[in-house]
Amino acid sequence: MSAEDSTNRGRLDMALRFEGDACLFEFKVAEQAGPGSAMAQLKARGHAEKHRASAARIHPVGVEFSSETRNIAAFDVETS
Repeated sequence: MSAEDSTNRGRLDMALRFEGDACLFEFKVAEQAGPGSAMAQLKARGHAEKHRASAARIHPVGVEFSSETRNIAAFDVETS
């Protein structure tokens, strides 16, 4: 596991390696960033490229938290 994983295009909030796969997490506050912004940032900054050669599969995970309910408001997962 790597928190604040640096890439050439910024920092990824968390990268987790498990059984040859890489799970890449981006966290956002829903009321500040807007819907879908966590996954959009993962794609726009190309964070998966750093892990592509060494991971069997890559799972980008965008998680949005609500500051009002103090819970997960939305999440999006893809596999490549």
